[in-house]
Amino acid sequence: MPPIQRVLLVGGTHGNEFTGAYIIKKLDQHPNLVRRANFETVTLLANPKAFAAVRRYIDQDLNRSFRQMDLQDLTRSSYEDIRAREINNLFGANGKTPVNVIVDIHSTTANMGLTVITNEHPFNLQLVTYLQSVNSLVKVYIIPISKESSSLPSICELGCTIEVGAVPQGVLQADLFQQTEALIDTALNYFELYNRGEILLFDNKLTFYRHSGTIDYPRNESGEIQAMIHPQLQFKDYQPLTPGEPIFLTFEGKAIAYEGTSTIYPVFINEAAYYEKGIAMCITQQHQVIV
Repeated sequence: MPPIQRVLLVGGTHGNEFTGAYIIKKLDQHPNLVRRANFETVTLLANPKAFAAVRRYIDQDLNRSFRQMDLQDLTRSSYEDIRAREINNLFGANGKTPVNVIVDIHSTTANMGLTVITNEHPFNLQLVTYLQSVNSLVKVYIIPISKESSSLPSICELGCTIEVGAVPQGVLQADLFQQTEALIDTALNYFELYNRGEILLFDNKLTFYRHSGTIDYPRNESGEIQAMIHPQLQFKDYQPLTPGEPIFLTFEGKAIAYEGTSTIYPVFINEAAYYEKGIAMCITQQHQVIV
């Protein structure tokens, strides 16, 4: 694979996720923090209008607006559709200043700690293995490669999304802000070493969690939620959940058990932004491989 020439750091894809947005603002003022000898790093506040309004989005989720068929449909006229085309025309493969790697910085109300989300491209697996080897607290969440992907990083083959939490929407939390900065610095160091050919070839164990589906809240015929995340499951992201354990609690106090047939590892448990998407939690399976 050819050397990396340009890396894009993105924050504020969701306007009320302040960690990424304020990291980008800081780096715009102090570009020396991300300057490396053998590639260029550029920054982007992805959804400035939503950031100014302290809202996730204005018209629709920007991080669901990058399907190729949607980018090519010039009749789509929402604010986020227009913004997605602008970003793709700048940084996409056929853009004015195409990038080789995208790192998109998010925060979540779920207890995800330091999570790196990516796909199984060999370069991306090597990157997250390196990040986890430097910081053992890093969790790796793998989402299958899809031509129908609509997230911002999907306009580039290489890179990842950083999710940190639990952080309330519209709030800065200093410890996770600093941990995210350190993770970004480690990623940039990796890219620099990669360009120098100094990445040592060694077998390293990677623990990751592969996405396998979602679970919605119990709802009535009108679509209204009828139960909450059970207290025993709240904040237990990445912890094993076995059949028969409680996952929901009705408003009347009745526990609803997980009825699957195998152990799963829920993540994004009770994510505030996912209520509108019909997602109470995402389901993953734990894996360990040698990279």
